[in-house]
Amino acid sequence: MWFTSDNAAPASPEVLAALARVNAGPAMAYGADAETERARAMVRDVLEAPRAAVEFVGIGTAANALALAALTPPWGAIFCHDEAHVEMDECGAPEFFTGGAKLVSVPGADGRMDVAALEAAMARVGGSVHHVQPGALSLTQATEAGTVYPAGEIAALAARAKAAGVPVHLDGTRFANALAATSASPAEMSWKAGVDVLCLGFSKNGAIGAEAVVFFDDAKAWEFQLRRKRGGHLYSKMRFVAAQVSALLEGGLWLRLAAHANAMASALAEGLKGVEGVRILHPVEANIVFADLPAAAHEAAKAKGAAYYDMPGAPEGFVRVRLVASGATDATEVERLIAAVKAG
Repeated sequence: MWFTSDNAAPASPEVLAALARVNAGPAMAYGADAETERARAMVRDVLEAPRAAVEFVGIGTAANALALAALTPPWGAIFCHDEAHVEMDECGAPEFFTGGAKLVSVPGADGRMDVAALEAAMARVGGSVHHVQPGALSLTQATEAGTVYPAGEIAALAARAKAAGVPVHLDGTRFANALAATSASPAEMSWKAGVDVLCLGFSKNGAIGAEAVVFFDDAKAWEFQLRRKRGGHLYSKMRFVAAQVSALLEGGLWLRLAAHANAMASALAEGLKGVEGVRILHPVEANIVFADLPAAAHEAAKAKGAAYYDMPGAPEGFVRVRLVASGATDATEVERLIAAVKAG
């Protein structure tokens, strides 16, 4: 019953097979190899963006921080949701790699940024040498609350940013989960909605460690490459990162894994709703469930071996938990956790 994080899931067998395949013999280093170029072409094809610049790193924090650094000067403001991963969980990496850009948090229900709140936040910056200047808009898809922005909402937020001359970054560490939850295409969810840079995640969705950073306008790509090297994130044996991406994109595996993770989270939420006293806190649209469990139910689940994270903010007598499903989650794990909570 493992629901701590999709980061904890095993790699898909297809990824492991791809790593063995590219391990046969030497290849050019630092991304100048055929496998890396193949993965770039596959990303461009999936996104319907033949001229996009596609680069790879090993972890999401590097992807986000380096991408934002290419978009934002040190005196810039990065507008993000007040529970965004770049705000809450990256140990100041965006501020470090940008050389001091300021994160400006913007509220919104269920993890989604509100357009009016963005407008208010943007009105408070710029206009004087004493203030930080508008730098970038950063959106998270799927959100940290486990919800999903419809493509139209991304477009509305992006339009407000573009009106102020602000580029748009999309933290897509769970982009596949968002796609699996909607009828939008990858292009409709990214550049067609006004996104300038997409950090396309694979590490939480079957890879060992692989993320693609996609610049739909390649004007900033060279700067990104320099920042990646200077920041220590240019892998010499890049083919082993790229092979993970190609394996997951091949035949739509990334979307099948994400759809399975979403389905497991949905089944878990539905089962927990039937337990007296359990409160589901956000709409379950991707692969994450937030819930308040009665303390006795929490203790019973833990006693039976359930693994998940406790979160702050629970009312008295309850424990707030985050439950994350993955492409490797088995339906029996879901059933066992629901039964354990009921036993409490």
